[in-house]
Formats: sequence, structure tokens, C-alpha cells
Amino acid sequence: MKLVLFDLDNTLLAGDSDYEWGQFLIHKGVVDGAHYEAKNKAFYDDYKAGRLDIYAFLAFALHPLATHTRAQLDAWHAEYLETRIRPMITRAARDLVDRHLHDADLVAIITATNSFVTGPIAKEFGVAHLIATDPEEIDGRFTGEVAGTPCFREGKVSRLERFLEAHGTRLDCLDTSWFYSDSHNDLPLLEKVNHPVAVDPDPTLREHAVKKGWPVISLRASSP
Repeated sequence: MKLVLFDLDNTLLAGDSDYEWGQFLIHKGVVDGAHYEAKNKAFYDDYKAGRLDIYAFLAFALHPLATHTRAQLDAWHAEYLETRIRPMITRAARDLVDRHLHDADLVAIITATNSFVTGPIAKEFGVAHLIATDPEEIDGRFTGEVAGTPCFREGKVSRLERFLEAHGTRLDCLDTSWFYSDSHNDLPLLEKVNHPVAVDPDPTLREHAVKKGWPVISLRASSP
């Protein structure tokens, strides 16, 4: 069995969907611009530096979901997908996903960004399986809390293990497993698969990939 996993932000996307969702909310006047902008940037800088407090970030990022109806959120998301996300999808990214959808037994996007933001993006790529941080939802409304284990760093490994168990297998029983990522935050999972690939990697991941002899590729060379 062949498993192929893709990180989303700055891997399949030429940008970060979580950060851009925050920018979109600022643009729409949904959140206080100056305060939200400063917090959003600070958390993004922490993520890139490898010091992100995931629970503090999720308390910040999931709060707007709890203050609006699902219908309103879905309407905003449709506009966000069209204006912010589709321009960040290159032809190279689409082609890579399509190739693996044809040659792999199981393909999934695995991302720390919450599933409300990323679910429609996975569908845009034609990927049926999404492993993401889940916002808690009760009676059709988001609570602002996280449900279960955040899909971040070592949490990506544990979430993947549960996903594979649900599909009747384990990571160490797969014939081949691939994971494409840009971030050193994904090293716990990159070290677990037998075909790790660094995609437009950050400096820390690039250095690690070169030392390990992992492939380093770019999906930014072609425009959408």
C-alpha cells in the first residue's frame, strides 16, 4: 500500500491559509484590524521560529468562528477561497497532487490549520482525506475550543496513526509512504515516512534535508 501525505501551508499553497484567513477577516471588518494584525503576525513569526504555543494560537484563531453563524462563516469562506486561496495554487502543485491521486492507494492532506479553513481547500485539490486540527462544534456552532489533539508537530504523527488505524493499517506496515512539507515543524512526521520531500523549505528544514539526502523541490516555479 502506498500512502502520500501533503502539508498544505507553504507546501501545496504558495502562502499560509491560516494567516490569510486572518487577513481576510481584517479586510472584511470582522475583527479589530490593528490588534488582530499584530497578534496574527506574532503567532506566525513564532510558528516560523519553531516556538509556537499551539493552544494559545488556537484560542486566538478559533474565537472568530464562535462569534458568527455557520451560514455566515461559509459565505465568507467561499469569498476567501476565490480571492485568497486560488491565487496561491500553482499549476505545479495541482499536477503533483493529480499524479499521486492516480498512483497512490491513499492520499491525504495533513495540516495544523483548522478543518473549517482547510476542508474546502482539500476539495479544491480533489483530495478526499483531510487530517487537520478540529474546532469543537456543538449543535451546528463552533465553540472556539479545539476538539482532540491539535494536528501540529508530534500531534501530526499521533493524528496520522489514528487515521491509518481507521483504514486498517499502520505506518510501519505500509510498502511506501511519502510526505511533502516546507516546515521544520513537520520533522517529527518527515522522520517517520520512508520518502520525505522538502518543498520550498524553510532554512532549518533545507539544512536538515541536505544532510539527510532528502529530495528538495519547488512548487513555486509556475504560476496558477
